[in-house]
Amino acid sequence: MSEGPQILVVDDEIQIRRFLKISLEARGYRVFETASGQDALEKAALVRPDLIILDLGLPDMDGLTVLRQLREWTQTPVVILSVRDDDQGKVAALDAGADDYLTKPFSVEELMARLRVAQRHAQPAPAEAVFQNGDLRVDLARRLVTVKGQPVRLTPTEYALLRLLAQHAGRVLTHRQILKEVWGPAYVDETHYLRVYFAQLRQKLEADPARPQLILTEPGVGYRLSVREP
Repeated sequence: MSEGPQILVVDDEIQIRRFLKISLEARGYRVFETASGQDALEKAALVRPDLIILDLGLPDMDGLTVLRQLREWTQTPVVILSVRDDDQGKVAALDAGADDYLTKPFSVEELMARLRVAQRHAQPAPAEAVFQNGDLRVDLARRLVTVKGQPVRLTPTEYALLRLLAQHAGRVLTHRQILKEVWGPAYVDETHYLRVYFAQLRQKLEADPARPQLILTEPGVGYRLSVREP
């Protein structure tokens, strides 16, 4: 029997760790766990897990510090699981290198879906990368966008936004990350640009722009391109 992906759970609540261990092992993961930030850093270096679930409220050091130290040497996908649900905390974690952010209490099925997305994101993108979600198809190599097989004409800025989201499909990108990548560092505070351009994209791509299913807003944080699970 083949061994499943290794996952490191970092949380100081023993009940949460037990619950996650049972849920993850039932789905084929090999689980390592710890309650402290320092031990998490040591275990991450020793075990080299495929994924990390990280709580922000640890007894010995802040979870953001753990995340920043991890990002100094590894790009292992990190999903934050925290009781903190303020926008500022989410943005700080995502800007520090987290792949996703869930707040407690959480749905196990949603957590599993986010873990699958984070795992896929860790794999090298193929040279002929194509993103598909329902009727939307983005051929990144040929710069072609179609909906229901029909080509969609996008402006250069609209395409740059869609390409960025497709390259990080399933991940939340913060307002600052998007503005920096598409417009440049001098524009990181111009969030009104995003409201205008994402409204235009939704008009062109969504079946019902008023109820978007593709380009999702994470209020106060950023945007995410949805990934439909098979």
